[in-house]
Formats: sequence, C-alpha cells, structure tokens
Amino acid sequence: MKISFFLLLSFFLFSCKEEIKPPEDNINFSKAIVCRDSKAYDSAFYYYNLAKIDFIEAKDSISSAKSLINMAYIQNGKGDFLGGIESSLEANKFLKREKDNSVRSLLGKNYNSIAISFNYLKDYDSAYSFYNKALKYIENNEDRYVCYNNIGDLLISQGKINKAKKYLEKAVLADSSYNYSRALNNFAKVKYLDDKNYDPLPELYRALEIREKTQDGPGQNSSFETLSTYYLDKNNKLSLEFARKMLQAATNNESPDDQILALQRIINLDPKSYLENFQRFNSINDSLQISRNKDKRQFAIIRFDVDKIKDEKAEKEVELLQRNIGIIALLLAITFIIIWYRKRQKRLKQENELKIKNTQLKLSKKVHDVVANGIYQVMTKIENQEQFDKDKMLDELEFVYEKSRDISYEKTESGNEEKDFSEEISELIGSFNNENVKTYLAGNDKNIWFKVEETTKDEIYQIIRELLVNMKKHSKADRVVFRFERENDVIKIYYTDNGIGISGDVIHKNGLSSTVSRMETMNGEIIFDNKTEKGLKINISFPVS
Repeated sequence: MKISFFLLLSFFLFSCKEEIKPPEDNINFSKAIVCRDSKAYDSAFYYYNLAKIDFIEAKDSISSAKSLINMAYIQNGKGDFLGGIESSLEANKFLKREKDNSVRSLLGKNYNSIAISFNYLKDYDSAYSFYNKALKYIENNEDRYVCYNNIGDLLISQGKINKAKKYLEKAVLADSSYNYSRALNNFAKVKYLDDKNYDPLPELYRALEIREKTQDGPGQNSSFETLSTYYLDKNNKLSLEFARKMLQAATNNESPDDQILALQRIINLDPKSYLENFQRFNSINDSLQISRNKDKRQFAIIRFDVDKIKDEKAEKEVELLQRNIGIIALLLAITFIIIWYRKRQKRLKQENELKIKNTQLKLSKKVHDVVANGIYQVMTKIENQEQFDKDKMLDELEFVYEKSRDISYEKTESGNEEKDFSEEISELIGSFNNENVKTYLAGNDKNIWFKVEETTKDEIYQIIRELLVNMKKHSKADRVVFRFERENDVIKIYYTDNGIGISGDVIHKNGLSSTVSRMETMNGEIIFDNKTEKGLKINISFPVS
C-alpha cells in the first residue's frame, strides 16, 4: 500500500501547512494549482512545466524549484517514480542557498519526496539516505514525526526491527490523529515482530478506530492489511475477513495497487473462489499498467512539447502545426503498436497458462500414481506381512523416492526390464493379502501381456492398485478376486469383492475418478456393477494397442 491516494497524501503531507506559492503575477502557476486541486493532474503538470520555464527565464530559482517539486509530486502520485526523482533532482539545482529558511523547507519536502519514490522502487538504501537528508532540513515537529514513521516503515521492510522501533517510538508522539494512527499501527507491528509473545491487537484496533472516526479511508486500508497479516498464521478465517475488508476499502479509495495486494492475499486464502479473484486481479493489474505507462508517456510528451514550444516560439505557425501533426501521428502509431503488442502478449500468456495447467495436472497425476499409491502399498505390506523384511521395505521406499525424484526432473518413466509384468501384477495383488482379506488371481500369465505397450502396462498397474487401495479403505471385503482374459487384441479384467459395495457418488471421488479417466485415455471401457445383492463387480476391457 505505497501508492494511489495514500501515497499522494504522503507526498503532500509536508506541504499542507505551508503552501508552495509562486509570485502572484504568474498565471501558469496559478492555473496549475487550480488544476491540481480539481485532480486534473495532467493539466496541472502541463502548467507547472510552463511556469518553470517562465521562472527560469526570469532567473527566479526558488519559484523554479517550487514548480519542479510540484511536478515531482504529480509524477510520483501517478506511479512515474523515476520521472519524479528526475524532477526532484532537477529542483535541487535551484536550491543552493541552504541558510535561507524557505530553501531549507523546500529541501526537506523534496528529499522526503525522493525517499518515498526510492522506497516504492524497493531501493531501500537510497530511500534511507534521502529520508535522513530530509530530517536535516525539517524544522516542524509534526513533519519530523511523519518522517520518523516513514523511516520506521522502511526499516521494517528491511527486517531491521530494533532500529525501526527507535524511530517509531518518536513517531507516536505526533499530535495529528492521521499521523498518530499511522505511527501507532506501525509501532504495534514492530513490537510484535520483535517479541512474538507481545499482543499488538489493542493498539492495532485503536489505530483502526481512530481511522474510522476520522474517515481516513487509506488509513483503514492499512489497518486491515496489518490485521490480515497478523492473523495469517493464526486464524485463516479472520485473515481472509480482513483481506476482504481491505479490498472493499481499496475499492472505495479507488486504489488499484491496494486492490491488487488484497486480491493476492484473498487468492491464497480462498481457493474456492480462485478463478473469480484471479480474473479480477488480472483485469485490475492490466488496467493499472496501461494507465501508468500512458501517464509516463504523457508526462514525457508534455515536457517535450512545452520545451519545444518555448524554444521555437519565434517560428512560423505552419512549422509548429507540422510538428504537432507529426507528434499526433507518432502517438497514433505507438498506440496501434501497443494495442497489437498487448493482444499478442495476452494470447501468448493464455497459451502459456494452458501449458502450465496441463503440466500441473500431469505432475499431480504422477505424484498420485507413484508416490501416494506407492507408499500406501508399502504400508499395506508392512501391515499384512508379519515377517516383512526391513531391507526389502527400504528398497521399495527407495524405489518410490527414485520415482518421485524422476518426477521433479520430468524424466520419462522407462519400462521395468528386471521383472516380467505378470509377476508385478501378482506381487501387487498379493501384497494386499492378509488374515482378514484374501486375494485370488486367475489368468495372469505372460501371454496375456504380449505386445502390450509399456505405457498401457503402467496405466493398468495403477488402475489395479487404485482398486485395491479403495477396496482396503472402503469396501470391508474379506475376499477379492481378479480374473484376466484375452480375446484376440482385447484384454478383459474382471474384479469381484464381497464387501459393502460402492455408491455412484463415491465412484467419482478419490482414486476411482482417476481410474475412469485412465480408461478413457486408453480407449478402454470400465463398468461398475454396484446393484448386486452384496459386494462389487467391475469389468474392464481395453485394446492391446
């Protein structure tokens, strides 16, 4: 929450008690103030730029600096931080007489503006340096408390908790309810970060109460974010509740950056509404980037345009018109290129997201097949076989580990050349045999699996394992029979147990939904007969190739 209205408030905070005013006879500066107060920031920037040129020509360095500082405020408020820093540094060139009180005041405001810009750009070392430069020139106590709070917030971002605590102890001395609530919120946060046993909630809620009474929308947004973060590892429900309040406040404040931050938190905490929130996040983020890029270009064009007008004011009207037409044509061309480029990027992004989703589904399936079912099979052997060999157990766990590592490197599984597939099937079914459950097998000879592809064998192995796992978990059966047949190029598998049966709803849950999906990919067929008097019958058939 470092931009939009809340950021504009920080930029203008030092100037609210002492208005930056020009000589009364400069009409461009007067127009700029009117436009700024009415939030017509592009027009305000335009007139400040004109005023700056007027003052440079009149050799009025103080008023030139005032114009540039106001231009920097507007650029920073619109997210053009690098442009704002450039304007602020240009303003410093006109502020050489540091013993002059008016110059010192302007330097304090300007360095604070630069520090906030660097803070947002996450250049914390530069931000810290300029905040301290600002403190050298700030003489008003309330403004110093604001600066202390900004430095404390910066140090929290750097993880320098003890140092941040010292600055925030001074910041909470502020008289203004706005400044006090901001400092109180940060001070409670830093004390909790320093001591996890400390209870920050009374102070956090006190800060929120002040902000609600003063109708400080951006401040409420900040409180909601802090409370959501506090409850993040303690109470997901409360964390989500405050994240939603943060989103509502950010929407009311027309702060897209805060909306994005809130949506990121909600997406992580509310997976059920993931798609809806993710689409909203993308929409806001795209609009914000387009708006900021437009503003940056607009500021650059305005500065360029005004400078050219002043430099070429003696030229003929025809030449001026031709130049403006060229600029318009260039802007149209740039706009066309940007629109085309964004459409292309959007298409590529959608294609990439689809690839990522397919990859995730593939990996999820592999993890289920190899790791989850593999470990469950080992657990079953340990449970069912009293004399289960420890070394053999470790070998099987190592096999599962190797398979999971192959998944992480996206290796293609190779066929098992060490053991005949019919033996693998026999061992798999036999591993579920114990004193409570008897498994029987018929027709599983080598000829059954002649010319069956390795990928098909892998799928059949997983299907049989899924049937056995679900039998053990749900059926309460004590007798399980597998029978294998092959007619020409079609293999049939008949599964029977004498358990409690299975409902249609359960078929589409857990591993059985994966079983149905596997059969579809093999162009096979699976039939669940759950209408028998007792137990469950499953008929599976699939082509050899």
